[in-house]
Amino acid sequence: MVVGITGGIGSGKSTMASFLMSQGAVAIYNADAEAKQLMLTSSVIRGKIIEAFGAESYTEDGLNRSYLSELVFKDPHKLKQLNAIVHPEVYKHLNEFIVKNSTKDYILYENAILFENHSETLCDFIIFVKVDLEVRIARVMKRDGVSKETVLERINNQWLDAKKEIQSHYIVENNDLKTAQDQIISIHKKLTNKPV
Repeated sequence: MVVGITGGIGSGKSTMASFLMSQGAVAIYNADAEAKQLMLTSSVIRGKIIEAFGAESYTEDGLNRSYLSELVFKDPHKLKQLNAIVHPEVYKHLNEFIVKNSTKDYILYENAILFENHSETLCDFIIFVKVDLEVRIARVMKRDGVSKETVLERINNQWLDAKKEIQSHYIVENNDLKTAQDQIISIHKKLTNKPV
């Protein structure tokens, strides 16, 4: 069983995913982390990115993240183009991960843009983590050391929460950590058919 966990930037979905993993036999596949790794290691992705965005997309040290971020977060077409290069390779990698972890209670597929890139079709259930906008902005500014404008640019490249919420099976309110953890435990019990 594959359970998607998603939420806007700064919603705390990684914290919720880690907490779920501590509850039992759960394997986490973090799409963002794996995509970043594949952008460094996959010659297929590297070749296509250089072809689409130029040789300066990579340096001797690897992926030129600041250059690419500057390009794609200001241009929805370029962001879509980058996603079209990276996501097919991530899906292949995810499928291998699912096979390797088939004995687990479930695979937790963490993806910030689960709906935007149509990955919801890979999931049996979807958990949506939501939090107030101002809290999200403050978290990301602190975590990434970026301006409010930069955070809002990233948020504007994602679907509205309301659109994601209506397509999710479970909603976790993450304005208060203890309340969110209680909700997550309840969801985990339902997914593994344990008494709530």
